[in-house]
Amino acid sequence: MFVIVGKAYHSLSVSEFVYMPLVAIGVENGIIQFVRTVEGISDLDQTDLLVLGENEFLIPGFVDTHIHGPQYVFTGTGYDMTLLKWLETYTFPKEANFKSIEYATENYKRVVRKTLRSGTTTACYYATTHTQSSLVLAKACYELGQRAYVGKVNMDRNSPDYYSESTQESIQETVRFVQEMAPYRSLVKPVLTPRFVPSCTPELMRALGKLAKEQDLPIQSHLSETPSEIEWVKELHPDQPSYSHVYDQFGLLTNKTIMAHCVHLTKQERELLKARGVGISHCASSNFCLHSGSLNVRRLFEEGIDNVGLGTDVAGGYSPSILDAMRQSIIASKVVHIQAREQGHETPQPLSFSEAFYLATLGGAKCMGLDNEIGNFLVGKRFDALVVSLDNNMDKQLKTESQTVSSGTVDLFEHDTPDTRFEKFVYLGDDRNIKYVFVNGKQIV
Repeated sequence: MFVIVGKAYHSLSVSEFVYMPLVAIGVENGIIQFVRTVEGISDLDQTDLLVLGENEFLIPGFVDTHIHGPQYVFTGTGYDMTLLKWLETYTFPKEANFKSIEYATENYKRVVRKTLRSGTTTACYYATTHTQSSLVLAKACYELGQRAYVGKVNMDRNSPDYYSESTQESIQETVRFVQEMAPYRSLVKPVLTPRFVPSCTPELMRALGKLAKEQDLPIQSHLSETPSEIEWVKELHPDQPSYSHVYDQFGLLTNKTIMAHCVHLTKQERELLKARGVGISHCASSNFCLHSGSLNVRRLFEEGIDNVGLGTDVAGGYSPSILDAMRQSIIASKVVHIQAREQGHETPQPLSFSEAFYLATLGGAKCMGLDNEIGNFLVGKRFDALVVSLDNNMDKQLKTESQTVSSGTVDLFEHDTPDTRFEKFVYLGDDRNIKYVFVNGKQIV
């Protein structure tokens, strides 16, 4: 058995943020066997023991509920455009390159390594329409040790000629993709991935809904990201009362569905998603970068929707780091608050750092339907965790004639409390503060 001892933080719910000053967590075969408060380490088996330092602490691994693996190659570009133009100019041409297995192998390994180094222990990936290269992404996750959902993208209408499928091809290749995921399914699972309503015909969506029901598969897609997208869906499906109802018509809204963005949902749509148990992926960075809007997460919480997680939405979002997504989600909530105040409406309370942490961990696990496996440090769950260090390496300090300047990301002072130390990590930390990454009890970074 492996035992780790030190300070730890986790969430039990949106409103329950827990700090454990000195705790021992025992792990065997990747499963948490015990979590107990200790006075010291003298009573513990010394054979496989990791004791954290004074400025180190343990947190659950981050969950990225929405990321486009192939788009990592152009992350940080094109943000002068809105969504539909950006898709035409950047996304579709770059994703088409992943037809090459060699190209896919090189670049998928890079995005998985990058996200792991940033603390993402679980990711929900979109691949491309290409079955073989989508399997390459699944293999990369499996071999590098990242828990993941991976989806072969479906697109059979309103797509460029060089990057589209026929309806039957899309259905048949999706079935093949699900079957050939078998070697990786202990860690990496297939997720059905209709890109969004405008790119999928009713026949294709109906077939995917049927496949999801028959094989009990998760589903991911985009919903109500921009006003222009919503208008387009209305033109394509005038018989349905909303964008959400189109998906529901074809059996694509289930308690295993993850819908990204959801910025402009009506109350009727929110009620529908809640009734179906749909998870919502909040992608604040891309919502800003592509001028889409700001999701009112506080309203979701107040309406009893807590299966909400964070998505980096690479490359609509510029950063593959969930730490950045946490910060962006807090800023987005302040934008919602300010806009409501200026319009004379009731002002929703902005998100706290602890609520953003919930979104990044347990909320993300709930969004993906994995909260019985991961998301916090309860006995019986998988040990997916990060060791965070706020130590500043004295050997790397920058010296000037009059002062010594720390090169670390976080400066600590005598007045700092456990809460302020953690808050500083949320706002100031980055991958340099993530010392170790564990998935299934195994150290992979």
